[in-house]
Amino acid sequence: MFRVQRLNLPEGGRTWTVLGRDHRVVGPAEEYLEYLRAQRSSPNTVKSYARGLALWWQYLYAFDLRWDAVKVADFGAFLTWLRTGDEPAVTSIEQRPARFAESTISARLGAVMSCYDYHLLNGVDVGRDLHRIIHRGGSRYKPLLEHLARRHGRRRSTVKVREAGRGGPPPVLTPGQIALICDACASWDAETGEWRGSVRNRLLWMLMAETGLRLAEALGLQHRDWHTGRGDTPYVEVIPREHPHEIRAKSGYRRLYVSDELDRLYGEHLWRLCEVGADMVCEDFDAGYVFVNLDHEPRFAPWKPDSVYDLVDRLHRQLSGRVPSEWTPHWMRHSHATALLLSGTPVHVVSRRLGHADVQTTLNTYAHVTDDAEMQAMANWKAFTASWRVATDAVTDSDPSIGPCS
Repeated sequence: MFRVQRLNLPEGGRTWTVLGRDHRVVGPAEEYLEYLRAQRSSPNTVKSYARGLALWWQYLYAFDLRWDAVKVADFGAFLTWLRTGDEPAVTSIEQRPARFAESTISARLGAVMSCYDYHLLNGVDVGRDLHRIIHRGGSRYKPLLEHLARRHGRRRSTVKVREAGRGGPPPVLTPGQIALICDACASWDAETGEWRGSVRNRLLWMLMAETGLRLAEALGLQHRDWHTGRGDTPYVEVIPREHPHEIRAKSGYRRLYVSDELDRLYGEHLWRLCEVGADMVCEDFDAGYVFVNLDHEPRFAPWKPDSVYDLVDRLHRQLSGRVPSEWTPHWMRHSHATALLLSGTPVHVVSRRLGHADVQTTLNTYAHVTDDAEMQAMANWKAFTASWRVATDAVTDSDPSIGPCS
């Protein structure tokens, strides 16, 4: 009865809102979502928060609660409702799986809590018991000048979801496994002097393994973002922009140097695109996407993430027993960061190359890597990264005019 509705904006973008039982916009939810848009939050963030708020207002309606007269206990009951879906006066004794994963429940609760924080700051008398002040936290890490900035303790959510830990370091692929995946897509035939297979598919995996790009960032690359060598060091630019499939670069602008081998493979891919007429179909080929449909309609349209995961499924079957059965495209990013750190690259350079907003994110995620000498010896990471170019100049990468940095 309460649902998320997609809206097409006049300037061509998309956003989402929450509609009620009367098919009208839910005012308090829309007010908060508009605040997110004003803060230039990504469309995917707005969509995720809208989903959480739609579930919250559905819960309020089912339990006959006013949105501005809820108590802490109501938020706890909301978590139970998300897991079970039981209506008022119903307590099921049947063992059944939860409706949502705990990570999803945590995200939906976070959206609701943020909405109430926003209204509280704007003078609406809601949510005053949703946080408590903690004077001594359990985390050892403290931000710079924490002792000066925090005189009255930290605000901590009263209601929260205790998620299970990730259970160890992020998963990685060894250089040999990455080579198997790339060769399964396309391989060089020395006798004919030609590539056999899908150069596009091989280019995607080599690019992600060599740059640490997220899948959305790789699929968002346009030809004008790839600056081929021509005597200089080749590099790609990650530029946030709207994408037809609603994917976007998450970390803002950055410049990433690549190897000559990867640059030559891109040249082969470009030549093949022109051979089948992609440059004649696209009005502005420079603004065309690097990764496009080649075998399915609409031909030369931007490649969808779903299509990439279909490719992953095929590679799972083809390489069964030789690579981890559960690997995903994001493993390439983890493998890239691991390779750089094991090769001795400073952590602040790795952080900048990955597009992390804070070097602490890199430290928290990959703190185990530098001590893992066994992994380093097994995977031969130094040889794997020998041809990669990673600038170590301590300059910002937020502005293209500042100069080369990774």
